[in-house]
Amino acid sequence: MIEHADGLPKPQRNWAILTIALGLVMAGIDGSIANVALPTIARSLDASPAFSIWIGNGYQLAITISLLPLASLGEIIGYRRVYLAGLVLFTLASVFCALSHTLPMLTVARVLQGFGAAGILSVNSALVRFTYPGALLGRGIGVNALVVAVSAAVGPTVASIILSIGTWPYLFAINIPLGIATLALGWHYLPHTRPASHAFDWQSAALSAVAFGVGITAIDSAGHGEALYLCLTEFAIAAVACVLLVRRQTHLPSPLLPVDLLRIPIFALSIGTSIASFCGQMLAFVAMPFYLERHFGYSAVEIGLLITPWPIAVAFAAPLAGWLVERYPAGLPGGIGLLVFALGLGTLAMMPAMA
Repeated sequence: MIEHADGLPKPQRNWAILTIALGLVMAGIDGSIANVALPTIARSLDASPAFSIWIGNGYQLAITISLLPLASLGEIIGYRRVYLAGLVLFTLASVFCALSHTLPMLTVARVLQGFGAAGILSVNSALVRFTYPGALLGRGIGVNALVVAVSAAVGPTVASIILSIGTWPYLFAINIPLGIATLALGWHYLPHTRPASHAFDWQSAALSAVAFGVGITAIDSAGHGEALYLCLTEFAIAAVACVLLVRRQTHLPSPLLPVDLLRIPIFALSIGTSIASFCGQMLAFVAMPFYLERHFGYSAVEIGLLITPWPIAVAFAAPLAGWLVERYPAGLPGGIGLLVFALGLGTLAMMPAMA
């Protein structure tokens, strides 16, 4: 096993970043691609809309509860191994999805697919760090951000194209050849990393899964108008698990969730900014189709065209931002970007009725 101290040499670096990008594309697109086809899938499987939403919820929930544990596992056994195992599980689960003929089968397959996607997403940034030399790390992060943002944004468009020429199982079958090709590339080109010496913390992993999994379920229950006692119970379980998780992390030399870093003001501010930025972008992106449809009466095709400038702008800005942070303090382009984003949302909110 060869570990490169300062990134990979070319052309291995280019093949490695292509491998990472392909995995992110599959995981990112599948996060939104099924949502577009939910009505079609529900009709095909004779399922009610209330139950069919778990095709998407199961996928997202599996990712949420396993991201932190898999990231920690990658540090212990090697990020490459976790990434490749995630690819294998994601591809096999895609086969299961394409062959499913009942809603429970498809939901189970989507949960497995979510765990595979978590294996990909949990270690992709770490792999970028070992792929690029330190002097070019900003560029690598910019490429990574570009792939994540664009893959999430183009999911509905890809789903519409596939459904226009085929049935819904092809939404998942398309992952099979792509997954096999990505696995072959990853086996040859992904960087090796030195495993950590500490053991995997199963208790923290379980607390993390309960805190995030039950917390997301509680939010979903509240959003769907479930009984108050059920929502409060779920929130309470999540809160207790979160408190126990944080208390446990403060007494471990190699914590699953390094909460002690939040004592560093610049780190805490950066994390808070990142969370607020990501939430703002995702909330806006999810709400925009409904806003354009209900307030302006645009058709699905028109909405798709109107949203298209978003991923195009990301494709232009992400590499540029990666180049800028190699020359200027990261807060400067980040702050300018957030200001422009806020102005853009403000102008959308103030558009006249006949825009």
